Amino acid sequence: MNYRIFNHKQLLTALSLTIITALTSCGPTGSPSTANPKVTKPLKAVFINPHAPGTYEHFKANPSYPKTYNVYKNTSLLSKTNSGNSRVIIDLGLQRAFLMNGGQVAMDYPVSTGKSKYPTPSGNFRITEKIVDKRSNLYGKILDANGKTVKSGADSRKDKVPEGGKFLGASMAHWMRLTGDGIGMHKGRVPRYPASHGCIRTPGSVVPIVYRKVRTGTPVTIRK
Repeated sequence: MNYRIFNHKQLLTALSLTIITALTSCGPTGSPSTANPKVTKPLKAVFINPHAPGTYEHFKANPSYPKTYNVYKNTSLLSKTNSGNSRVIIDLGLQRAFLMNGGQVAMDYPVSTGKSKYPTPSGNFRITEKIVDKRSNLYGKILDANGKTVKSGADSRKDKVPEGGKFLGASMAHWMRLTGDGIGMHKGRVPRYPASHGCIRTPGSVVPIVYRKVRTGTPVTIRK
């Protein structure tokens, strides 16, 4: 067996190197790792509708309600709804309306009511007039003598009509009047916020149904 003999100086040098190596490589004074740990993103919650598909509860529980453009129809109840048992509820906060048969919802649909400058009044009303093809006598556009639009969004009370031209009122098909000063339900553009001059705009796919199911005298409640 071979032995290597160290003198006193060599032994001290070897011990010093061993201690330094230990401290700098694995001891508590070693430099911490700068590598970024892998971050796991939390899983996104998935909504599970607890109600049976096709039910009104299922429709209303959807996270997109009430802003959805979708329409709920209870087809069985809707078929039994007529001008003798119907009424309409309009909710200004939800921007939705409800065709009712007694205390049950036959149809729930989006509407757009009056913006802040032209608020839709709340309260209890009755339909006083029904006209399939109706045009506004207040709001519309101004045409020149050649039929070209010279101003859209015109107000017949303020805007002048050029010589030979005319004022063409905005279409308000399936008109159902509620007040003497021109508030009613009718077909119109329905963004998911108040945008009208006070009337209750109703989607074109829905308003003919409402029109058929009501009559002059049908009660309409507008609630805040």
